[in-house]
Amino acid sequence: MLHFHHVTKLYGTVIGVNDVTVDLGQGAHGLLGPNGAGKTTFIGLVTGQLRPSMGRVEVFGEAPFNNDRVLRRIGYCPASDITERRATPLEWVRYLLRLSGFSVADAAIRAERTLARVGLREAAGRPLGTLSKGMRQRAKLAGAIAHEPDLLVLDEPFVGLDPVARHDLVALVRDWARERSLLVASHLLHEIEALHAGLAVILGGRMVASGSVAEIAALVDSLPIELVVHCDDPRRLAARLIGLDACSGLRLEDSGAIAISTRAPDIVSAAVAAAAADGITVASLVPADRSLEGLFSRLVQLHRGTASS
Repeated sequence: MLHFHHVTKLYGTVIGVNDVTVDLGQGAHGLLGPNGAGKTTFIGLVTGQLRPSMGRVEVFGEAPFNNDRVLRRIGYCPASDITERRATPLEWVRYLLRLSGFSVADAAIRAERTLARVGLREAAGRPLGTLSKGMRQRAKLAGAIAHEPDLLVLDEPFVGLDPVARHDLVALVRDWARERSLLVASHLLHEIEALHAGLAVILGGRMVASGSVAEIAALVDSLPIELVVHCDDPRRLAARLIGLDACSGLRLEDSGAIAISTRAPDIVSAAVAAAAADGITVASLVPADRSLEGLFSRLVQLHRGTASS
């Protein structure tokens, strides 16, 4: 579905994406990264709004920039709110369908059907300016899917929504992903996980990992994990642990805790327990976060060179 081959996008001397090579097949994908990581540039390249400075972008086997055949197969929901506030959702979606080439009659039928699908049947005739942020997000989604695209692209669709609206939008998008392909850019990882999407992690304009949650978890699990120990005598404990083969790295934190890098956490935990038996008071031993949030934090550390390896 999507192919990037050594793609770089420059804004003058600023790098938006840097030598990205990735293939994403049919299905649901989450594009993860903090603000400024390059997600919006990546989406701009996918949706044909940007042309790569170097490399090749293909969507459905063709370059998307200025390509009607590709662009009519994509539905795009930008991060920005709808600026038109006087039109109704029905008028808004009809207008977008007319821009896509549908007749007046077909646009009216599709708009009503799609607004009902996203739960806006009752509010279809109210001005957009009177609707909540969550309802306007639904209207944006309706405008993106009304022409039945093969690929739906969402840029930060959950930002600014209350928990109920966020839950409802996740359910709507998940239903869509059962039938067609989806690319969602977000830094809200638990929503991406709820979409049952594959992951593509972008940091500093580079694609640092892509695959299923299980595959990225396996990638991180193959590296040393970190145990953090809080005790009353960290230097004495560090002296006991530093010669242990299972410890690949030790670091004294400003808080007085010891961060231990290891591939054998059971052995290190046993050594800490033995130290406690010898009179060192151990308040806590905390393993690395193995949740999706923790995996993402670990990848960020690895990318920045701050994680032990």
